[in-house]
Amino acid sequence: MCGGGAVTDSRAGETEAREALRPHAEDAFADELRALAAADDRPRPERWRLSPWAVSLYLLGGELPDGTVITPKYVGPRRLVEVAVSTLATDRALLLLGVPGTAKTWVSEHLAAAVSGDSTLLVQGTAGTAEEAVRYGWNYAQLLAHGPSRDALVPSPVMRAMAEGRTARVEELTRIPADVQDSLITVLSEKTLPVPELGEEIQAVRGFNLIATANDRDRGVNELSSALRRRFNTVVLPLPETAEAEVDIVARRVDQIGRSLDLPAASDGAAEIRRVVTVFRELRDGVTADGRTKIKSPSGTLSTAEAISVVTGGAALAAHFGDGVLRAGDVAAGVLGAVVRDPSSDTVVWQEYLESVVRERDGWKDFYRACREVSA
Repeated sequence: MCGGGAVTDSRAGETEAREALRPHAEDAFADELRALAAADDRPRPERWRLSPWAVSLYLLGGELPDGTVITPKYVGPRRLVEVAVSTLATDRALLLLGVPGTAKTWVSEHLAAAVSGDSTLLVQGTAGTAEEAVRYGWNYAQLLAHGPSRDALVPSPVMRAMAEGRTARVEELTRIPADVQDSLITVLSEKTLPVPELGEEIQAVRGFNLIATANDRDRGVNELSSALRRRFNTVVLPLPETAEAEVDIVARRVDQIGRSLDLPAASDGAAEIRRVVTVFRELRDGVTADGRTKIKSPSGTLSTAEAISVVTGGAALAAHFGDGVLRAGDVAAGVLGAVVRDPSSDTVVWQEYLESVVRERDGWKDFYRACREVSA
């Protein structure tokens, strides 16, 4: 009877994962992770689901001996992924640093899924994140009734990861107040979390590590103390090096998101994806792709993640209100919304770019007209 219940619970869990609007990485790519685990005959650190080699293959993509195709989760320098994975195999924590939209969260989630099989031990950093979210809290009903006890203690994701030998994640570390950030110092240096109310401590077991993400260009950031920064190995994730790489990333993610949302497939979208990426890269770099014309940059970051959002929105418009073909009119409003974040300054930048660059570009008349229409 117990075995039957376990099977039922497992199937119910798989059904829930399929029905989730945004499945966790370990659910969305469960087949790939199982295939990798079966083919992986290399040494694995204690409590790791895969060897470091297999974790890198999961992130970068490839093909297994049995023909199973592992889709790339990150398109970028191989060495950065290898450094990140090897860091997690040591006692050093990993800090993924980069401007907004460089896939820090995406890489963090997939690393945790491949290493621990669980990407949900997450602390989401905000200006209001309290120390309890990083250390532990209390069930106050239990606390008032019986005083401090293990039953009254509410472990944080970090504490759970320490006790279970898993990978914890802290997103947007620099958005967390500085005094709360520093509560991680003892965890990362001594691998222990004191609980003075109980006269105890939680010691990290083998397999525990922590991945944090941060950026230093966004507003409202709190600089990391030198003491905390020393506890991390830092890997800087760059923006895609070439337009071709960025187009590939956007196309892959739009396809994945569309399938997860059951969006009708919009055909012939490659041209519009390339246009969106070209506009974003030129405005981001302050120069046209041919290097001939300098242009002003808007206040926003115009990241790859924003390009993915613009194209996904355009694909939904084309599928539900058009003829299924992704056209300039489907992405124009999204491009305008991404570029013009500060109406007082960005509107001027956008109008100058539209008239001096887009208007004069061969084959872009439809895009120019669509952008003029939504900008009016």
